[in-house]
Amino acid sequence: MVNDGLRFALIILFSSGVGLVAVLANRLTERFKIPVPLLVLVGTAAVAHSVPAVQPPSERIVEQVITIALVLVLFDGGMHIGPARFRAAVVPILSVGVVGTALTAAGAALMLHYVCGVTWFPAVLVATAIAPTDPAVVFSVLGKREIRGRSSTILEGESGANDPVGIALMTSLIAAGGLSAAGFASVGTQFVLQMAIGLAVGVIGGRALLVFMRRVALPSEGLYPLRTLASSLMLYGIATLAHGSGFLAVFVAGIVIGDARAPYKPEIKRFHAALAGLAEIVAFVVLGLTVDLGVLTHPDVWIPGLALGVALTALIRPLAVGACLVGVQLERNERVFILFAGLKGAVPILLGELLRAAHVPNAERLYGIVVVVVIFSVLVQGSSVPGVAKLLELPIRMVQTRPWEIGVRLADEPEGVRRFSVAPGSAAEGCTVEGLSDRVGDIWVSIVVRTTGLVPVRGDTELQAGDEVVVLADPELHDTLAELFGPA
Repeated sequence: MVNDGLRFALIILFSSGVGLVAVLANRLTERFKIPVPLLVLVGTAAVAHSVPAVQPPSERIVEQVITIALVLVLFDGGMHIGPARFRAAVVPILSVGVVGTALTAAGAALMLHYVCGVTWFPAVLVATAIAPTDPAVVFSVLGKREIRGRSSTILEGESGANDPVGIALMTSLIAAGGLSAAGFASVGTQFVLQMAIGLAVGVIGGRALLVFMRRVALPSEGLYPLRTLASSLMLYGIATLAHGSGFLAVFVAGIVIGDARAPYKPEIKRFHAALAGLAEIVAFVVLGLTVDLGVLTHPDVWIPGLALGVALTALIRPLAVGACLVGVQLERNERVFILFAGLKGAVPILLGELLRAAHVPNAERLYGIVVVVVIFSVLVQGSSVPGVAKLLELPIRMVQTRPWEIGVRLADEPEGVRRFSVAPGSAAEGCTVEGLSDRVGDIWVSIVVRTTGLVPVRGDTELQAGDEVVVLADPELHDTLAELFGPA
């Protein structure tokens, strides 16, 4: 009993130490521009390689842990996008996330087959594995810099869409067991079915969850985030049992409730953001335990992996995604950044693990190629993102942390209270509080928050770009106010 207790204590000590190091590693990311996921992945793989007592988990445990982690990450990602941002970029998101993913996989498969000599079916499996992207890696290296415009929304939405697409394609291909006319028909049917069911469950479930959040009160504040957590996991289960994409369902449900007003909504969003951050750390720790550093040093692993990583960055993604963005209204610098910033993350390694679990011939080599592609993408592309963003002169603003909060609690939802951010170039920028009232009508500006802190609200208080403004006004004036505070 004592030995079991000590062993369990060692596991807790190791796990908490890894988590703390991963959290503190964000400070290194700000300075050296090396994404935290790479540090966690390589660090865990090194520990597993040098400490014989650390054994990799079973394939089943890896799949289950990463599945839960992805549900948490996708639900939070959907909430962060919200319906307003999604509607503004729905065409490029769906085009890049679905068609772009398929074209990227096709281009990668062609290269693996004709350049690297991989037979067709394994080449298609590896190409499918490395097609999905992970914007969290992009934003982790940007640190406190936030990109304005639609490029960030498209990158986030692309990942939320192509993760379910990639997983659905991989599972369908493995189930088909090979490439044939009948196999392609089966893959196509299964893919469409999974997407359709996942979308339906996400939309209906998201709306039902929103009603649940608004109308059913709970006895404790701490229960509200737990309710959305349990509901998101339930939606994944429902969609999966219905033979749909559970990942698409939770992503869509997150979008549905993203901008909606509900009790304790800020606390709910903070809870899920923190949970998604923890899930990402756990995912890369678990995946790191599955990486055999010895396999990665084989020339028939790292050479094709490196070649594929370079080709994806310089040729395959620019052509595939560029074709999907034809006709989309984007600034040239935003378009180029989207083509460059398709970084890889946890999902390609998870798909590689599914490939290995399917006992495909030379599975260890194929898995190693996927890992090399991810390491190249995160290390080389990821560390280059800040410099590329600066070179392209993207509209970037510094996001200051605000650890102190002032607020009030009300028993009922306040009528007519809205919070706006003053966009650069908007009609509200440079306008005084009194002038704002003259333009709109009977409103009350109660709070103005600037990077320097709270600003005293007087008639002659002049609003600046980036100010957060809390306004009490007739609901009929909200659209007019949104136009004044929004970009010109």
